[in-house]
Parts: sequence; C-alpha cells; structure tokens
Amino acid sequence: MTAPADAVETPHTVESPHTVGLPSAAEPLPTVVELESVTRSYPGGVAALDGVSLTVRRGELTAIVGPSGSGKSTMLNVIGTLDLPTSGSVTIDGHDVAGLSDRQLSALDNVSYGLLYNGVGQRERRERAAVALESVGLGHRLDHRPHELSGGEKQRVAIARAVVGEPAVLLADEPTGALDSRSGAAVMELIHALHAAGTTILVITHDQAIAASLPRRVTMLDGRIQSDSAALLEDAC
Repeated sequence: MTAPADAVETPHTVESPHTVGLPSAAEPLPTVVELESVTRSYPGGVAALDGVSLTVRRGELTAIVGPSGSGKSTMLNVIGTLDLPTSGSVTIDGHDVAGLSDRQLSALDNVSYGLLYNGVGQRERRERAAVALESVGLGHRLDHRPHELSGGEKQRVAIARAVVGEPAVLLADEPTGALDSRSGAAVMELIHALHAAGTTILVITHDQAIAASLPRRVTMLDGRIQSDSAALLEDAC
C-alpha cells in the first residue's frame, strides 16, 4: 500500500556525527550555545531581548515558547548569527560571535549552500545532499521538483538542508506552523529521531503540546527568560 505524500515514513535510524566522541553520562556535556546578558534593541526604544542568559549543551532538545513579541525569534536569529546583539556575549560551539569575521560567520551557517561556498565539488555536494535526504525519509523523492512535493516533504527538505553541513545546532522556527496535523507529527518524529542520534536542536513553537513533548522548555516574555525547566530541575536536585 502506498502511503499518502504527507505521511512519509520516518526512518528508524538517523546517523549523526555528533554521537561520535560524546562524554560519558558522568561527564558534563560540552556547551554548544552560550548567551550571557544579551540585549537586542531597535530604534524607537524597542528592546527585543533584555538581559538574556542561556546555556545549551550538546545533544539537548529544547523548546522556546512564549507569546508573539516575546523575543523568541530574535533570540533564534542571534543564535543563528542572522542578527547581532546590542550588548552581551554570544558563543556558538566555542566561537565568540563578536570576534568573527563575515567569512567566519558564514562558516557557522554551514548548510547546503554552505557546501558550495566552502568549495565542496558538485559531485560531493550531490552525494552528501542525497545522504541527508535519505536520513529524513525522502530517498524516493531525490529527482522531484519542489512543486511535486507536499508541505510536509518540503519541510523535510528544509531540515535536510540544515543538517547536511553537520551544524553544531539545528534551529527550527515553527517547523510545524504551516502544516496539517499529520504532516506536523511526521516532522516532529524526525526532529526527535535527529535528537536521539545526538543532534542539538532548538525549536520555537506556539504549540503547547509540542513544547510539552520536548525534554527542556524555555519560556520567554517581554524579551526575558521567564522560566527554564532545566533550571527548575537543577533547583529540585
């Protein structure tokens, strides 16, 4: 029986380079994202971020939640080096963003187009892209054009583009927002599979059910972190 286009079977195994060399359970995991007292202000006195401090360790799967205008997307843009903070420090995979050149910043965004910019040949680009598409369950759609893909499949392609360059962290801004419930569930299954394989993932979502299903939840309000389940867990211990 052929499955509907939106119900692409999620692969049972997703391999990730981040599983190699992980510390044992007794050792603290390396820090991948470190924000210290980060602010981001815009003309007119708008403070999108107001003294945000956040630590994300390798292999974490974290939901960033909060109402519209709370600063979620701005924080994700700062972490993804699409925007720079007004003050404070941002460290990504050991790199202080403030001290990086434009060329080095581009290297941090090492996704599919990054393979081209980094001088990877066409044959290797296609081979690595095929592996990434196989990993997200689209091995049977390698030769299809965008208009031949469903909404859920297009979102899987976006995830493949993000992971093909083996980034330190995968940033997902409302990955299920434009999808029907079935396609959204398939995308979240993929995100959980990537996490199980060792990928560090930050997910912005308005969906409380999705947020509740993730191991860590950071709630933002008015440009500040209102609560962090990781901090609550540490306090309980």
